[in-house]
Amino acid sequence: MREGKFLKNNMDKWKQIQQEPASSPDEMARQFTELVNDLGYAKTFYPRSKVTEYLNGLASRIYLTIYRNKKEEKSRILHFWKTELPLTIRRYHRELLYSFCIFLLFAIMAAFSAAQDETFVRGVLGNAYVEMTEDNIEKGDPFGVYKGTDEWSMFLQIALNNIRVSFMVFVSGVFAGIGTVYMLFSNGMMLGSFQYYFFAKGLGWPSVLVIWIHGTLEISAIIIAGAAGFVIAGHLLFPGTYTRLQSLMTGAKNGLKIMIGLVPVFIVAAFFEGFITRHSTMPAWLSIGILLLSLFFIIWYFVWYPISLSRKMKNAPKLPVSI
Repeated sequence: MREGKFLKNNMDKWKQIQQEPASSPDEMARQFTELVNDLGYAKTFYPRSKVTEYLNGLASRIYLTIYRNKKEEKSRILHFWKTELPLTIRRYHRELLYSFCIFLLFAIMAAFSAAQDETFVRGVLGNAYVEMTEDNIEKGDPFGVYKGTDEWSMFLQIALNNIRVSFMVFVSGVFAGIGTVYMLFSNGMMLGSFQYYFFAKGLGWPSVLVIWIHGTLEISAIIIAGAAGFVIAGHLLFPGTYTRLQSLMTGAKNGLKIMIGLVPVFIVAAFFEGFITRHSTMPAWLSIGILLLSLFFIIWYFVWYPISLSRKMKNAPKLPVSI
């Protein structure tokens, strides 16, 4: 094979390996095996070519990463949360953006529809819930719904419900993403209607201070679960050089990693809703502090830190180790 054709056939793959760090040890091992095979071919037919030097450097970099990861196996859990999961999230930031935009669009549509038609909120949230809330407003306790059950029962009930809803959003991605879009539509409509209802009653700011104590993490988890659903859909619809089944399995594995990363978010959101949201008369500064800390964590761990870590790994010095 001519060197030019060799480059044309493989350059896209090499660039992807160089620019997108592997999200799992299995993927890293596969990349390393492919590079070693390509390097062996290049050394045989183009021993003094720059492509041979390039492949040697790229393979060496992955080799050193594998060696370093072997020493980290004793802290596998720490490695997962500190490195593996953030790199997986970074790989699918585009899907995360799609999920956020779709959810926000549906929430805005719901709020606009509720402003045009006063029966819209009842159609989305149900007559029973609206009447119960109106009754609580008349009693002077508009957020009494969060006080109807003891703390531990509510915590467990909300945690299980959050996990159920988010995993439904994730698993629905297997239907070419249509199921995930529908779940984002359903939850976005409920949020937009719910929030508009309180603003229409003159309780907009109090509702933000109370509901978004737990809602910041809860809604963020649904959006991130939507991104995990789009990961499955993307691998199903665009398998690339893999078989559709192989690509689907990879997408499901990477999406499941993201869902595992959401488990602490589910639990903390349920704790806030079960134990803290019920104290609707807490000082505004405390409520705002909890809300902002939750928002900061989501942006830091799921957006900023993955970008920073990815850049750091890409800019790591390439040592001239010969394979």
